[in-house]
Amino acid sequence: MTRLLVVHHTPSPSLHELLTAVLEGAGTDEIEADVEVVARPALTAGAADALDCDAVVLGTPANIGTMSGALKHFFDQVYYPCLDQTAGRPFGLYVHGGSDTAGAVRDILRITGALGWEQVAEVCESTGEIGTAEREAAWELGATVALQAAERTGTSRA
Repeated sequence: MTRLLVVHHTPSPSLHELLTAVLEGAGTDEIEADVEVVARPALTAGAADALDCDAVVLGTPANIGTMSGALKHFFDQVYYPCLDQTAGRPFGLYVHGGSDTAGAVRDILRITGALGWEQVAEVCESTGEIGTAEREAAWELGATVALQAAERTGTSRA
């Protein structure tokens, strides 16, 4: 079975909506894959979680022009243990901000690039209130990363 790790920092209702949509997309039967979805708050996720998964979805608010401190803490914990072990790992990203997400996206893509992770879905960026379009984009993100991981591990039923 393929394991998808969802590492998130979810301090607001908007981020909770996005997380819920990502989890629903990743766990849907529509992708025809055997995927175990494991969600971990960024402050409790660690190297063992990152080493024991086949793909990752990252979720964060954009705070003061960058990712949350919680997601940065996750990267600080996993960077060296995962550096050589997880190259090529598929990942996706969702970011929500009050007005701007560019700095957070830039910083996260820089770190995931240094880890050698492969972005397999368009970044789901949103600002302001979450509507149908944002929920659908988050659902697609979860489903896409789960399917990409399943195809790479050979657990896709398609």
